[in-house]
Parts: sequence; structure tokens; C-alpha cells
Amino acid sequence: MIRTERFSAIKALTGLLPALVMALALVFAGRVHAAEKVKIGVLHSLSGTMAISETSLRDVVLMAVEEINASGGVLGRQIEPVVVDPASNWPLFAEKAKELITKEKVAVTFGCWTSVSRKSVLPVFEQYNALLFYPVQYEGEEQSLNVFYTGATPNQQLIPAARYMMDELGMKKFYLLGTDYVFPRTANKVLKAYLKSRGVPDENIIEEYTPFHHQDYQTIVARIKKFGASGDACVLSTINGDSNVPFYKEFANQGLTADDIPIMAFSVAEDELRAMDVPPLVGHLAAWNYFQSIDTPENRKFVKNFKEYCKRNNLPGGYNRVTDDPIEAAYFGVYVWKAAVEKAGSFDVDKVRQAVYGLEFDAPGGRKKMHENNQHTLKPVYIGEIMKNGQFRIIYKTKGLVSPEPYSRYLHPDGNIPEPTGGPKKK
Repeated sequence: MIRTERFSAIKALTGLLPALVMALALVFAGRVHAAEKVKIGVLHSLSGTMAISETSLRDVVLMAVEEINASGGVLGRQIEPVVVDPASNWPLFAEKAKELITKEKVAVTFGCWTSVSRKSVLPVFEQYNALLFYPVQYEGEEQSLNVFYTGATPNQQLIPAARYMMDELGMKKFYLLGTDYVFPRTANKVLKAYLKSRGVPDENIIEEYTPFHHQDYQTIVARIKKFGASGDACVLSTINGDSNVPFYKEFANQGLTADDIPIMAFSVAEDELRAMDVPPLVGHLAAWNYFQSIDTPENRKFVKNFKEYCKRNNLPGGYNRVTDDPIEAAYFGVYVWKAAVEKAGSFDVDKVRQAVYGLEFDAPGGRKKMHENNQHTLKPVYIGEIMKNGQFRIIYKTKGLVSPEPYSRYLHPDGNIPEPTGGPKKK
């Protein structure tokens, strides 16, 4: 009797073995999936002429990743950032982008600053139908289905700034000074077209460019001084990178102030001012879609968190670090991607792309929205005046969000614009 019962028990247990094995396999698979990470690329210059601006974008992307991982990750998976340094070398940007996509198998990349670096990587992202979040204001004249542009288009920065200089400050003469590459040259085409539409004659517009890392601005500033002797001239500056330091220094050396010839900058923000002697720059202007001085609880928290993150990770500057427009755009770009992935329930690029369209979200500087179909971001426009502490006093703000125009109406008055490039591979 006892042997029969024992045999029955063994037989019953044997019958349960397949179910037990399956259950254990499912538990193990669940643990493996939970431990699996999703890789993202971080493609910013950490050396060379653009490191002055781009290093902070790397830092804030990593801060966003840390926050997201601490809150459970994305679709239950932790984010693993893969950071590369294209070293302000434009062809190297393309090489590093390809490496991130094909070797590291990243789900998305956050990166680039200059338009020449973005133009360098664009064919790579389109070839592999990969996704780039680009966080810096730019010249427009582009719309790729493989890029989400979280910075400003010309109608969200250039045009409001020029309009302000004319309507509020009474400027009649414009010195367009920039670094010699895609963004300044195209931006100045837009600005010249706008100024001419407002009746500014050719003789009241001067256009000049200097190479990256240019240091000697003595002759140029002397020309600006002569051009502005009439008292109704300003500089619209698209100088990028570390050349801003000697330019503003020479401006002050020659005795020029914002009262004499105001500079409206499109690539100088709080982060660049950390490397400058600020007191002589007081009163000069910049046009952006965010300033650290935005006085809201949400922004104060963001600023505090970034300072603490830099201090905690022993980053240069520590708690004295600042936030600025590209930093905010880089930061919320990570959260837009996260929200789109969760909305799509997938990391698949084509599904994520569709989920981004029309997405509304809270950024440190306030509520924003991704455009319904053109890859860009609806944002407010601010104009700020440099103060002695390296911050900006906001002197102008649009009433609401400004809808982005990737192709400027001043360059395309007939409304005929190209179709978007890139996107899903045609079968």
C-alpha cells in the first residue's frame, strides 16, 4: 500500500515537471528582459573649438538618463548611454554616427551642435533609418524624417530678434557677422530677405564671416565701429564656438558698449558667458527660447538639479554651472523620446516617429509641443539682456508658442517647399 502511494506521488510529480520547467523558464526570461538595457547614442564634441558649448549638452543628456533610470527606465529597461567624442571634426561626426548605429545598435542618438556637423551625419541617419534628436537653433531649409529638431527655426529666433532691433530700438543699419559655415550663411540669407522686406537698403547691410576658432577681431571691430558711428547700427552675430570670447573682448577694448552698437547674438547663451569677462558685455542681447532666469518653480528645480548633478559627478564648474537654451532642448529631447517610446510601446524608429508628432509635454521652461508633422518644436521666443552676473534679464517674450517654419517664408514667398527627406525604407 505504501509502495503504491509512493509510486502515485512520484508519477504525479513527474507529470508536473514540464509545467515547473516552463514556469522557471518564464521567470528566468523575465529576469533577463528586466536586466536588458537599451542603448542611446550621445554625439557631442568634448574637445576642439565647439567643446565650449557641446560638453554641457553631453552632461545634461546624462543627467536626464540618470533621472529616467532612477524612475524605472523606459518600457521597464534601463538606458545605457554610449558617449563618443567627434572632437569638432565634421567628417568624424559621420563616422561616429555610423559606429553608434551599426556597431552599438543604439535606439536613438542625441547630438550635434553646428549645422555642418548635422549635415555631415544626416546621410548616415537617413541611410540606416535611424533617429537623431538635434537640440540647437538652426537656419532651417531642412526637414528630415530621421531628425527631430528641438531647437529653434528662423521664425522662432532670427526674425523676432531682427524685428525687435528695428521696432523697439530703432535700428536702421545691420552688420551681419558670423562664422563661415552653413548656419551663419543661410541664417543671414533669411535675415537679409527679411530686412529688405522691411525696406532696409543694401548699403545699410554688411555681411562678413570668419573661420572657426578665429581669434583676431581688431580690424573687423574697427569696421563695425565706423559703420555704427551714425548711432543707429547693430550687430547680428552668428559667431559660434570659442571665437565669441575674443570678439566680445575686442569690442570692449575698442570702447564700444551696448549703448553705442548693441550686439544681438544667436549663439551666445549663459554657458558661453562663463568663459567671458562679463561686465563689459552688459546690455548686449541674445534671442533664445529659454533662459535660466525664467522664474518658475519647475525651472528653479531644473537649474538646481543640474548644478547638483555637475557637483556630484565632479564635472568642471561643479555647482557654479548654468543652464541655457540648448541645454534645456537637449534635456527635454530625451524625455520626448521616452514619452514617444512608451506611447508606441516600442523602440522601433518608425513607430516612435509617429508617436512624437503632436506630443505635448512640460519642459523646464514651460509647456511645449512637437509639431503635428514637420519634425520641429512649438516654442516661445525670448529676448534677453546680459547682466553682470552672467545671466539674462528677459526683456521680451511672445504671448504663446510660436509654430516652427522649417522653410522661411522670406526665402520661399511662393510657399513651394521641398518634400521631407529620409524616413522608412521604400520596399
